[in-house]
Parts: sequence; structure tokens; C-alpha cells
Amino acid sequence: MSKINCWEFKKCGREAGGPKVQELGVCPVHPNNGRSCWLVAGTFCGGKVQGSAAQKLGNCAVCDFYIKVKAREI
Repeated sequence: MSKINCWEFKKCGREAGGPKVQELGVCPVHPNNGRSCWLVAGTFCGGKVQGSAAQKLGNCAVCDFYIKVKAREI
């Protein structure tokens, strides 16, 4: 099983060519940081742009993708 990136798991549509790119722009983690999105500032999670890695870590800690990656389930 190949590892998936956050945009594949969350189906946010912000990957290059995705359906939400015109509205929201390409996510700052695309294409190189999709397995460690919690370390990148400016991601769009929970309906709003997140701040720095330190500011958003609390939200990331309860994210289903973050939890599965940390548990090595995906």
C-alpha cells in the first residue's frame, strides 16, 4: 500500500489542478509536504487558513489525517 498525502485523504481539492484551486489557491504543502502538513504554515484546515506550525499544532493534534500518520496507519 502506498502512502497517501493529506490532500488525497482530506479531499480538499487544493492540490495542483484540483477543483478548489481557483477559489482557494494551491495548498502550500503541495507537492512536497503532504505527509507532514502540520509543519507548514498557511494550510487551509477546518474551513480557515491556519497560522504558523506552532499556532496550528493544537488543531492538527486532533486531525484524523495527523493521527493516522503518527500511528503509521496510512
